Amino acid sequence: MFHNARLLLLSLLLIGCSSVAIYHTDLDALYGKEVFPDRQVQTSTPAGEFYQHEVKPVLENRCIVCHGCYDAPCQLKLNSTAGIERGASKDLVYDGTRFLAAEPSRLGVDARNVKEWREKDFFAVLNERTQNSTTHLANSLLYKMLELKQQHPLPEQDLLPPSFELGLNRKQQCSTMEEFPEFQKNYPLWGMPYALPGLAEEEMHTLTQWIASGAAMSPAKALPDGIKNQIEQWEAFLNADDNKTQLTSRYIYEHLFLANLYFDEASLFVKNKKMQSPEFYFKLVRSSTPPGFPIVETDGRRPYNDPGVHKVYYRLKRLEESIAAKNHMPYVLNQQRLDWIKELFITPEYEVKSLPGYSLEEATNPMVTFKDLPLNARYKFMLMESEFIIKGFIKGPVCRGQIALNVIDDHFWVFFIDPDSTDEKLFNQFLTQQSENLRLPGEASSNSGIVANWVRYSTLHNKFLQAKNEALNARINRGQPFDLDLIWDGNQQNPNASLTVFRHFDSSTVIPGMVGQQPKTAWLIGYPLLERIHYLLVAEFDVYGNIGHQLMTRLYMDFLRMEGEYNFLALLPEAERKHLADYWYRGASDDLKEHLLIKHAGIKTDPAIEYSSNYPKTELVGFIRERLGKDITDNFDIYNNLLPPEQALPLAKINAVRGIPANLMPETATLTVLDNLNKPQLYTLIRNSGHTNISSFLMEDENRLPEEDYLTIVPGILGDYPNAHYRIQEREIPIFVKQLSELDSEQAYRSFADQFSVRRTNKNFWLHSDMLHAWYRQNDPLNAGILDYNRLENR
Repeated sequence: MFHNARLLLLSLLLIGCSSVAIYHTDLDALYGKEVFPDRQVQTSTPAGEFYQHEVKPVLENRCIVCHGCYDAPCQLKLNSTAGIERGASKDLVYDGTRFLAAEPSRLGVDARNVKEWREKDFFAVLNERTQNSTTHLANSLLYKMLELKQQHPLPEQDLLPPSFELGLNRKQQCSTMEEFPEFQKNYPLWGMPYALPGLAEEEMHTLTQWIASGAAMSPAKALPDGIKNQIEQWEAFLNADDNKTQLTSRYIYEHLFLANLYFDEASLFVKNKKMQSPEFYFKLVRSSTPPGFPIVETDGRRPYNDPGVHKVYYRLKRLEESIAAKNHMPYVLNQQRLDWIKELFITPEYEVKSLPGYSLEEATNPMVTFKDLPLNARYKFMLMESEFIIKGFIKGPVCRGQIALNVIDDHFWVFFIDPDSTDEKLFNQFLTQQSENLRLPGEASSNSGIVANWVRYSTLHNKFLQAKNEALNARINRGQPFDLDLIWDGNQQNPNASLTVFRHFDSSTVIPGMVGQQPKTAWLIGYPLLERIHYLLVAEFDVYGNIGHQLMTRLYMDFLRMEGEYNFLALLPEAERKHLADYWYRGASDDLKEHLLIKHAGIKTDPAIEYSSNYPKTELVGFIRERLGKDITDNFDIYNNLLPPEQALPLAKINAVRGIPANLMPETATLTVLDNLNKPQLYTLIRNSGHTNISSFLMEDENRLPEEDYLTIVPGILGDYPNAHYRIQEREIPIFVKQLSELDSEQAYRSFADQFSVRRTNKNFWLHSDMLHAWYRQNDPLNAGILDYNRLENR
């Protein structure tokens, strides 16, 4: 009696605080004590083959479209066996308001097994109690969520009711198995896939059979001997004992740690985007174990943090996950690449007397850490694959987030300074002298203050700009003109010589070439700027960092963006520089324009470029396009001769749509055009949003200029987070373009979507999705990955 009363009192005290303890005993009684079953089986077994050929495709095409990367709801990553076994968490990775940095939860690094993840409050989505078929289903959160959608399908209407919470900032309902009955009662329509049609009967049967049988999972097939031999060759090089190679390997690692590495003998850089999709990908990691032993990754928060071991080894770890487009950055390894790296870093005669350490003051400043490596070797290493380097801050740890991306315009072009246009010895001396002024806010770690750091780093950056302008004027006085020879032409063959960036509010896209209409702004980037962008937004950006760290990253990137913009402006006559700077920063304070754009521009002469019109910026763009050559600037031209003219010509009119019609369109949308044989051709519609300026990250809405919005249409699939899907017959192109051009209200857009959109409620949504992914894999196999549907609209 006393015992029962005590239990009742304890239960009452816990009501409202935690339901877990109340239900935990029930789960023990219903399903037995907690266990951690070994679900791994050999690929050659029936269970292994069933997972690879039947289960995995369903997970990829129906689940990973939402559950991948850091931004997976409830941190449930279903793109790998490790992610499935880790399960879900109530903790948010993306939290721009936290005052203290969060503990990281990186797969394969921050916990080594399921038990350790449970100790970090991740909870299971598969059964971890009595191992029989009944319990496997009854105690599987994954199965319960799928079953809920089967029992309560989406309402049969075009738009979801307001009871569905959509958007990246929606409140997440990360219910545990113990809490599922309450979730089921409160949100009966929120089964999985969330806010999308349910699985087909056959797909549901496949996952039910898999879960009921214990959810066995198998690795992909074994690596062939040829791949193993190449891994051995690369690891032998990366882990050589001499200081020159060790410092080179550290540089390579800190720039390629995000890459999906693959082996292919085709080329040093990729010109043909339609090359075959690699079968195997790898990650370059730091391990405490040498080649020949199982990899044990070190757990530094950043790639330059102290690895915590006496000697670190650089290893190639097989990537055991499905490829999601939003964090897929392929990078080729082959003999040509290895020979090229040796030619850059190993063959030249120089000495590395001692290796740099890992203190924050030293490791966060690449100008200090790698000062002994040849400067042009560092720059050429990044420049050869500049698309990959710039993609790092788009697809890297940022992965999502307005804080990181509203620091750039919606559409701009990027060009690069030729590494052979400067005296390497003088430039290296200059950077050595300026190393203190080139410090980055990452040295403040993941728990960063704001005001004091802002003053410090803005002062340092201003000193660098002053010194830079003095050096440029000295160059001109030495008889070295500031002209088009400064611009790297990629040897007329490297598509990385020009890039286009499209920003889609809180995501972005980077592609080679000068794509779309002439944008408002452009950047000209040299080595110190490219290096600092990489370290600020990739190497040192901590997605688990506090609000101070994230804001400081954004604020400092303001400096770097303006620096790139003014490098481009410096190629224009002085009067035009002032005119465009005022136009690009309309509404910005005079202090800001004076402080960051005018006062330190400081070039005392016009460039040695002959202009003959009243539109020198347009002339300059034409000069650059001619210098680079059409083969590497027009990769995504809508008039591409590979496209049927009956499609390209009328669709090109979309590029003229501006103002209200453009403003009513989503940020990105896929357009499928079916010809007379129902063969699809894919295009992407992009809305470029107008702003007075982008220097105020807290008041972006106030800086918007909807009347300056415009659309760009490009062939292929661009962007990893489509907001809408349109599907039309080729004969419908004229009416599609006409109605789009005449949009004038939200109601007009709804009528437009009624006719042309494949909404998230469409009963054929998954058939269309499968067609998109099949087209993507066939037509752009190297870059293709699973699209993310977390940003799909409901309009």
